[in-house]
Amino acid sequence: MTSPHSDNAPIVVGVDDTEAAMRAVRWASLTAKKHRVPLHLVHASGFNDPYLIGFTVPPPEAFKEELQERKRQALRTAEEIATEVGAPSVEARFETDAAIPFLLHASHTARMVVVGSSGRTGLAGLMVGSTTLALVSHARSPVVSVRQDYPDAVADDARPIVVGVDGSELSVRAVGHAFAEASSRGVDLIAVHTWSDTTTTLLEERRMFENWEPIHDYEAQVLAERLAGWQEEYPDVRVERKVVKDRPRHELLEHSRSAQLVVVGSRGRGGFRGMLLGSTSQALIHHASCPVMVVRPEKHQGRS
Repeated sequence: MTSPHSDNAPIVVGVDDTEAAMRAVRWASLTAKKHRVPLHLVHASGFNDPYLIGFTVPPPEAFKEELQERKRQALRTAEEIATEVGAPSVEARFETDAAIPFLLHASHTARMVVVGSSGRTGLAGLMVGSTTLALVSHARSPVVSVRQDYPDAVADDARPIVVGVDGSELSVRAVGHAFAEASSRGVDLIAVHTWSDTTTTLLEERRMFENWEPIHDYEAQVLAERLAGWQEEYPDVRVERKVVKDRPRHELLEHSRSAQLVVVGSRGRGGFRGMLLGSTSQALIHHASCPVMVVRPEKHQGRS
């Protein structure tokens, strides 16, 4: 097993003037401090393309200047937060490119991309916006979603990291990132493995004829195999294993109530070929009670 990322790869944060973005900045600043890696604060305004900010013709220059100054002030506020937290090597950049393509490009060399989401630009009923959904579907690096309704991150958070583990290769990468986060924070790791994530009438009937205990033993072995190499690489991390017959989204959402971060692959073994985001990861970024890290396939491996 090797580290799932470059040792000095930066943490990139998308910044705007929302409360959610500032919560994301604080979370990312604390994480950069714990990992001892650079922090890049980026505001990508989209001024190169007026269609991206709702205009069919270019807006007046005075309006653009006023809006740019407001955005630059948000970037200065983010830099103040990062400095107060003590993040090392903070770099703040104002870009005129649109946010989604710029952050997707930045994800190629980032340790992770962190975004705040208030749902302000999302569809009714959604907790996250279009930028977050685009990044967790297409980014090269892991993406962390920090919603506006989460409490502020704190330096001495002792709550565990939770990782969803299945039999897929992508979940092994998620496990690696979860171990790295738990190690940097000095907290426990809870590895959650579920099976029978679809309840059907046929399965209900088979319960009467089959002993489920051997299935539990098999699934426990699957979990042990997925953790073994990473436990050797991170011997300082204490791991609690959870093997449960349940829907993965239900178990992970429940564990998110007492966790500081949930880590999952963008899609698991139940995903369909060509799908960019699985139902479990979608449910978590919309409804989890803590920040969520979605781990993407390496170099988009497995996409059709």
